[in-house]
Amino acid sequence: MFDATFLLERLIYVVPLILSLTVHEWAHAASAYYLGDDTAQRDGRLTLDPTVHIDPLGTLLLPMLGIPFGWARPVPVNPARFRRDVPMRRGMMLTAAAGPFSNLVLAVICTIVYGLWKRFGGDGALNGAASGLLHTSIVMNMALALFNMLPFPPLDGSRVVDGLMPPRWERGWEKFCQIGPWLLLFVILAPRVLDVSIIGWPLEQMGRVSIGIVGWIAGDGAALDVN
Repeated sequence: MFDATFLLERLIYVVPLILSLTVHEWAHAASAYYLGDDTAQRDGRLTLDPTVHIDPLGTLLLPMLGIPFGWARPVPVNPARFRRDVPMRRGMMLTAAAGPFSNLVLAVICTIVYGLWKRFGGDGALNGAASGLLHTSIVMNMALALFNMLPFPPLDGSRVVDGLMPPRWERGWEKFCQIGPWLLLFVILAPRVLDVSIIGWPLEQMGRVSIGIVGWIAGDGAALDVN
C-alpha cells in the first residue's frame, strides 16, 4: 500500500496543501491585524511559517492517508479589537474573505508559473514532479477558494454572508446557521456518496480559464485536468 509511487503521489498533494493552507491562515491573520486586531499576531500566527498553522490530523495525517480533505489550525480573531472605524461585522467579513481570496491569488500565480514552466522547463523526472506540484497547486487553490466561500458555518463564506445580510433577513439567517454544519457535512459527503459536487461546475469553469492561460503562455495548448 505505502510504496514509493503512493508516497510520491501523497507528497505532491500534501506539500501544496500545506503551503495553500498556510497562506490562507496568514491572510486571515494579516487582514485582522490590518483592521486593528493583533490577537493572531500576539499568538504567533501572523507568519508564513507552516509549522504554526499545521493541524496534525487535518493537514498531515488524513491527506497522507489519501483522504481528499484537509484543514489547518483556525486563526484567532477578536472583533472587539478592530479599529473604532471598522464595524465588527464588516471586519469579520473582510477577515474571512481574505482567506479564499489568497487562494485565488495563489491559483493565478501558480497558473502563470505553470505556463512558464511548460514553455521553458526541462525534461525528465524533475520536470514531471514540478509540473505535478504546480498542477495540483492550481486545482487545489481554486477548490479551496470555492469551498471556503460556501455559506455554511463555520466556513469563511458564512462570515461574508453574515456581513452582507440585511437586518430584515437576520432571523432567517440565524435559523439557517443552526443547520449549516449539517448541510456542510452533506456537501463534504455528497461527492463520495452521490457522485455530486456542489463546487464541481464552478471549478470546471475556473479550470477552463486556467487552461487557456497556461496554453497561451506555454504556446502548446497545454491542458489542465480539474477532475
